[in-house]
Amino acid sequence: MPTNGEPIVALDAQAVQVSVELAARVRQPDLSRPTPCAGWTVHDLLAHMAAQHHGFAAASRGDGGLAHWETRPLGADPAAGYRASAEHVLAAFAVDGVPERDFPLPEFGSGAVFPGRQAIGFHFIDYVVHSWDLAKALGAGVEFPPGLLEAALAVAKAVPDGDARRAPRAPFAPALAWEGGTKLDEIVAHLGRSPSWPRQQP
Repeated sequence: MPTNGEPIVALDAQAVQVSVELAARVRQPDLSRPTPCAGWTVHDLLAHMAAQHHGFAAASRGDGGLAHWETRPLGADPAAGYRASAEHVLAAFAVDGVPERDFPLPEFGSGAVFPGRQAIGFHFIDYVVHSWDLAKALGAGVEFPPGLLEAALAVAKAVPDGDARRAPRAPFAPALAWEGGTKLDEIVAHLGRSPSWPRQQP
């Protein structure tokens, strides 16, 4: 999993922290806003992101139970509920030796297991893109360190394109043509988001 030389756990923690900072800006009226994730509101997106944190944290411990990946209530303060889930996965990934473990990832199919560094790379690119999703939904800007985006672009380009991205529950839509812009624009376009959302949707 290419990461531009920086440890994948550190890159992932930076991406997750950006998502936490964005989630802290969410207010009750924002929860019903649409997002670049088709059919999802801001509340849906936060619930999904929190569920993925719990699922990956369980996987880091070798627990492949599907129940960990199910969405759960975020509580009366969804931003706080999301922050708690983020702290949970960051603590799980920070344990010594986690990148060397095998991660069972049942969302990829029954019995699917991936090397820890690769699995954390999946989580990393998800939270770069989901931070962008949340920022777009809120009409906010989002910034990442340049080195993080270099690493994220390498990971994004390693994600296979093609018909698999059209399947139900595929994490990313087919790649879109990219005609210039920021490196983050290039990343999200490669992973099926329109950088100009909501003005232009795929």
